[in-house]
Amino acid sequence: MTSLPYPNLFIRERAAPRRGFCSWLAGWLAILAIGGCGLLPAVVDETANLTVEQLYKQAHDFMVEGNYNRAIKLFETLEARFPYGRYAQQAVLELAYANYRTGETAAAVAACDRYIRTFPNNQNVDYAYYLKGLVHFREDQGLLGYVYELDLAEREPKGMREAFAAFKELVAKFPDSRYAQDATDRMVYLTNALARYEVNVARYYYNRGAYVAAVNRAQVAIIGYPRTAASESALDVLARSYDKLGLVQLRDDTLGILRQTFPDSVYLAGPVDKPWWKFW
Repeated sequence: MTSLPYPNLFIRERAAPRRGFCSWLAGWLAILAIGGCGLLPAVVDETANLTVEQLYKQAHDFMVEGNYNRAIKLFETLEARFPYGRYAQQAVLELAYANYRTGETAAAVAACDRYIRTFPNNQNVDYAYYLKGLVHFREDQGLLGYVYELDLAEREPKGMREAFAAFKELVAKFPDSRYAQDATDRMVYLTNALARYEVNVARYYYNRGAYVAAVNRAQVAIIGYPRTAASESALDVLARSYDKLGLVQLRDDTLGILRQTFPDSVYLAGPVDKPWWKFW
C-alpha cells in the first residue's frame, strides 16, 4: 500500500507571508487606490444642463449628418430624462429610424412597437408601422442590401413574413396614408418572393430525390401564393415530382394546368438548364 506523502511544514511555513506584512501592504494599497481616484478626470455629462428642445436638436442634427450611433445615445437620453411630451414622441420614432440605419433590427422593431403601443392615436403612427415593415424587409441583407437590391427569395422567409404583416396592418388601418401605396407595392413584391422561396425549396428537394417533400413545397407555392409568376415553376416541379413518384394521372393533370395557364411556358419544351450559379 502506498503511503501518503508527509507534509513539508518547513516549505509551508516559509511560503506563508507574515500577517503583519500583509496588513501593512493592504493598508498602503487602499491609500493608493483612494488617492488615485482623485487623479482620474471626472466624467462630465455634456447634456446634463440641456433643455429637452436642445437635447432633441442635438440628436436630430447628428442623425441628419449620418452619425447614427451618437444620435441613438442622445435620443435614449432624451427618452429617459423627458419621457412625456411631443419631443419624447418624436425621439422614439427617430430612435427607431437611427437603429434601422445602423442595422440594429431588434432595437428598431422594439422602438416601433413602443411608439405604436404608447401613441396609437398620434398622427405619425402610420409611419411607425411602415418603418417596422422596412426594418424586416431589409433584415439580414447586410451592407450590400443598401448597395443593390438582393433577391429576397434567397433569404430565410421569417423576416419577409413579418414585413408583410406590418405592411398589411398599415394598409388596413390607414388606407389613405402617404405610405400605403409603397406598402402595397412591397406586399406584392414580398408575395412573389415568398412564392419563389417555396419553389427554390421544392427544387432543392427534387434534385436530391425527396419527391414527396418537393410535391408538398410546390403545392405551398401554388395554393399559398396563387396568381404569382412563381406558379409556373411550381407547376413544373410538381409535374416532374409526380412523374418520379409514378403518379401518372396527377402528372398529366398538372401538365394540363401548366399548358392552360402558361401556354408559352419554357417548361413545356423540356427540362430547363439551371444557371451555373444555382446549386439547388
